[in-house]
Amino acid sequence: MKFKRAITAIVLTSAFAAPVAAGTFEDAVDAHARGDYAKALRLIRPLANDGDASAQFNLGLMYTTGQGVQQDNAAAVLWFRKAAEQGYVLAQSNLGTLYLYGRGVTQDDTEAVMWFRKAADQGDAVAEFLLGDQYANEGVPQDYSEAMIWFQRAAEQGHPVAKLYLGVMYAEGRGVPQDYVRAHMWFSLSAAQGEQRAVKTLEMAVRRMTPAQINEAQKLAHDWKPATQPPLH
Repeated sequence: MKFKRAITAIVLTSAFAAPVAAGTFEDAVDAHARGDYAKALRLIRPLANDGDASAQFNLGLMYTTGQGVQQDNAAAVLWFRKAAEQGYVLAQSNLGTLYLYGRGVTQDDTEAVMWFRKAADQGDAVAEFLLGDQYANEGVPQDYSEAMIWFQRAAEQGHPVAKLYLGVMYAEGRGVPQDYVRAHMWFSLSAAQGEQRAVKTLEMAVRRMTPAQINEAQKLAHDWKPATQPPLH
């Protein structure tokens, strides 16, 4: 299986994120949930202008999706950057994605990797996967060992495509000794989450394995539990 960057696998985090505290922001989130984007925008923009990172991130989402405003990726970049520079992890991941695809900004793999790494260092599974994908696909100097690290971290948190790619790494011996048992395990876990490509790679792996190896892989998959991460902000 060749690694391919797929829009369907690499998307912006687009859920409207709300803080725990009640108040104006909560009212904006409620308005957004009801589809009253004009009210959500009216409430959230002053908070974003005052430097609230959550508000800046969500305003960036509104510009990305065109909800309440005209769709404008350049404006989304501006607001994601403001939040990302304050350490807001979802903004960092989304800003990296916009750089990766050149949406609202000049395409720049180096900038994308920088922001993915910042988010990945905070435990964001999407950013961990995207960072691994960059190292696997030559967005930066290709380094399968580094890709393996980030795919593993994302997979351990339950990212389905990271599980698929991690299985490929084991099946093809990229950045790690070839191991069909581990490959089968990760393909199984990915397929169980609905990743159809993993179903095909699982069938390919089975044809290269002994019954004992298959049994071992199935036990590993059965016993696997996702790692826990602190809540992202």
